[in-house]
Amino acid sequence: MLTLPNVLTLSRIVTVPLLVFLLWWPQWHAGYALGFATYCLMGITDYFDGYLARSRGTVSKLGVFLDPIADKIMVAAVILILCAKELIPGVHMIAALVILLREIAVSGLREFLGGIQVSVPVSALAKWKTALQLTSLGGLILAGALPGWGWVHDTSLAMLWGAAVLTLITGWDYLRVGLRHMDS
Repeated sequence: MLTLPNVLTLSRIVTVPLLVFLLWWPQWHAGYALGFATYCLMGITDYFDGYLARSRGTVSKLGVFLDPIADKIMVAAVILILCAKELIPGVHMIAALVILLREIAVSGLREFLGGIQVSVPVSALAKWKTALQLTSLGGLILAGALPGWGWVHDTSLAMLWGAAVLTLITGWDYLRVGLRHMDS
């Protein structure tokens, strides 16, 4: 149960409070630099936990359960702290909200479909959405470390909107599949 991939997944969950702590003070640029490094490390562990589990043949039910939860906890925490500290300001919070709502809705839909033994595979477009979303959030954290580099912040906000658009498209795809399996 405590295989290396599962330990890596659990480490992402345990590290979320540290990440939030580092991002708590928006004028603490070193904290944002450390937060960016922590966020990148969390992303690396996300890649390696899946890679190691598959390559070693140690995919476990615990890992399958915890990995998406760890991802959602990290993304939700980062979005909330960046909104609270106004690195995601004003109207841009709509893009963040779209992403959060989709994460919750798709989690509920997957739970429902899992109960009736229907699997919904992750699409290539959903993987692109995740990559754009994670890159945009990382860029927004980096923007807190580099306040003189406004282009980093602006580019990351544009990418957040791109992720929100892909979020709507992939969320609709999942919902369409789910609706086929619901009673009328």
